[in-house]
Amino acid sequence: MNSIVLLYIIGSIVLAVILFGALRIFNPTHTYTRTVITDIIQGIFAGVGLSFIMVLFILPNFYITKVNGWTTIYGCGEPGSSIFLRATCALTFSGPINVPQEAMYWTTKVDGAGQALSGANNYSMHFAAGQLPPGQAFWSLTMGDAKNRFVPNPINRYSVSDRSGLVPNADGSVDIFIQNTAPAGHASNWLPAPEGDFILWLRDYLPGQTVLDGKYQVPPVVEVK
Repeated sequence: MNSIVLLYIIGSIVLAVILFGALRIFNPTHTYTRTVITDIIQGIFAGVGLSFIMVLFILPNFYITKVNGWTTIYGCGEPGSSIFLRATCALTFSGPINVPQEAMYWTTKVDGAGQALSGANNYSMHFAAGQLPPGQAFWSLTMGDAKNRFVPNPINRYSVSDRSGLVPNADGSVDIFIQNTAPAGHASNWLPAPEGDFILWLRDYLPGQTVLDGKYQVPPVVEVK
């Protein structure tokens, strides 16, 4: 097991044991009904709980990158990566993932303002001219409901990509419309959403160097008023 993992787990346990022991040291005149062994055991259980909180909820923040509401992680799938990074990737990206040189992944449950994505609203993503996800293979933007399942829709479209026939604007930019009902005049660029909350996934296969270097920024999902 990675030595850092042992450090955090054992450290949390030792800290909890010390805290329970300190109660006796700084209040020696108090009559305790519990034994020292009971305090140690309780400290161990508290330490285990603290270590799980540390590993599952605190440490991942050191690996996750958030820009414009989108979450990504650099280094997923790379051989020799730490157990913390592997755990963070597994918690953030469900299913198998590739090394960054083969694919990069972004996901979001919120719009650019930090509000939960919901089919009760209409959204758009605006890619400036030449700013679609760069890569040597293809990219895709996939819709999932609150449980990350495909969303039934009248046109049987579950994702849009560079192979979807997206219609660009006159200046070469591209708008993707994300909503529950078809946008008037923009059906070719429509990604159907459910009525309730939903999740978006962006995948870029054989990504360009700007993606790998962390210089490419996925545009925010913007609510259309």
